[in-house]
Amino acid sequence: MRPGVVLTLVSASSLALLGVAPAPGSSVPLPALMADTGGGSQLITAQAPGTGSTTGTLTWWDLKDGQWVPAGSAPARFGANGLVEGASRQQGTNTTPTGLYGLPFGFGIKPEPGGTSVEYRAVQESSWWCQDNDSAAYNRWVDPLPADCRASESEHLVSYSTQYAYGLVIGFNYDQPVRGRGAGIFLHVNGQAATAGCVSVPEDAMRRILQWAKPDQKPHMAIGTVDGAMAVTRY
Repeated sequence: MRPGVVLTLVSASSLALLGVAPAPGSSVPLPALMADTGGGSQLITAQAPGTGSTTGTLTWWDLKDGQWVPAGSAPARFGANGLVEGASRQQGTNTTPTGLYGLPFGFGIKPEPGGTSVEYRAVQESSWWCQDNDSAAYNRWVDPLPADCRASESEHLVSYSTQYAYGLVIGFNYDQPVRGRGAGIFLHVNGQAATAGCVSVPEDAMRRILQWAKPDQKPHMAIGTVDGAMAVTRY
């Protein structure tokens, strides 16, 4: 291996470990700087300038012939109170959890976009997301609302006709839910302003992402900042 190649690889690795953003104009794609991309060949990155930011950039990537190439990009919105480390987040704080997550399934009030291959659940009048810490269904889609899940502590999905026109579940606190950490973190369509903790994008971008995502390519989503302790490259 040529010395120049070794230097490039070491530099990229060092940037990732230190949480330092690549230099402006760098030709190294963001996923190549990351500590982990989930092991698949599709990745979504949601990157904010800093932890207090409510806006940033979302990019979706494909791994082709060993190289990460962008498939699309859109302006993104984050929680009204910025971003926090996912492992220590608290429910009800209006913060977006940083980290690397799977994308369990898509959903929406509108019919699935043509070409969608991820699981897509149609939102009905009876569809809810349980956020009740005392419920066995905590941080789960439920249809109908179970007796042990209070409506006052849950989201009636059909009530959010704009935001949940299209969405993808972000697997934050999903596989083994920790009560009080947070529930119902999605990638969804923009509302009027910053979110309550989700990541949102314009409707056209959300529709394109659903059409792009392929389950057999194991898409994941990384959320973080440009640099610092919660840099997306650390995940």
